Amino acid sequence: MRITVCCSDTKTAPWIDALRAALPGATVEEWRPGAPRADHAVVWAPPQQFLDEQPGLKGIFNIGAGVDALMKLALPRDAVVVRLDDAGMSVQMAEFVCHAVIRHFRELDAYERDAAQGKWGFRRPRLRSEFPVGVMGLGVLGARVAQALAAFEFPVLGWSRSARDVEGVRCFAGEAQFDNFLASTRVLVNLLPLTPDTENILDRATLGRLQPGGYLVNVARGAHLVDADLLALLDSGHLAGAALDVFRTEPLPAEHPFWRHPKITVTPHTSARTLRDESVAQIARKIAAFERGEPIAGVVDRNRGY
Repeated sequence: MRITVCCSDTKTAPWIDALRAALPGATVEEWRPGAPRADHAVVWAPPQQFLDEQPGLKGIFNIGAGVDALMKLALPRDAVVVRLDDAGMSVQMAEFVCHAVIRHFRELDAYERDAAQGKWGFRRPRLRSEFPVGVMGLGVLGARVAQALAAFEFPVLGWSRSARDVEGVRCFAGEAQFDNFLASTRVLVNLLPLTPDTENILDRATLGRLQPGGYLVNVARGAHLVDADLLALLDSGHLAGAALDVFRTEPLPAEHPFWRHPKITVTPHTSARTLRDESVAQIARKIAAFERGEPIAGVVDRNRGY
């Protein structure tokens, strides 16, 4: 069995060494133009040339949960595309989102500004019942985030394309229930996959349906958000703030207004990082199961894009 590794902006040597150790019977090599054809590929943002040169791939294993960049390419017709299910990302995402929501709810940004001025400030405690949190996207990451928020006794809502049942979460599904979900939400957390249907979904119309004083946490993809619409809603006062971890252009350009807006917290796409050891172990298990003809989790539906 031959496995080729093609990962842009990633040091591939540690991945290759780990895959060789996990799959000792396989030949694992870094892709170079003109390389021999492989049975499986482990990839992150590969160039189209790589896919053109590997038409016989049986499996393409993405080293992240999001496959939107991969779905834009012309993929080998018969290849099965597989994403990571979790590999240590869900607990990171739950930590990050809970921190962002609690920081806003407890007004810790305001206390930090007071401290910088030597001011011993006081704010009336807020009620959790007045801060319903809505999670868009109830896959592996979204469900974990929703349940983590529920543990802090926030009212938690969830919305997904198809009906889901998540313990402790009031679930909405489909276009018919989207407006009701938004109207019931004060803090919106976006964990949707990026597809043609969800691009620009965080626009003036969607964000404008949130309860007054709403707050946005975007940890999915920058292309979900219409930047100008968010800025307008913040400046009008309809939204109280936003915590943004993902952007249309990364790194975020120095001149972008998000850097300087007093109601926006920027972090550098760090909400859930790929953990190599956990990811390699999962990918190796899936390749071995695939070769045995067994079903595997994380297979991407090309029609849906996730």
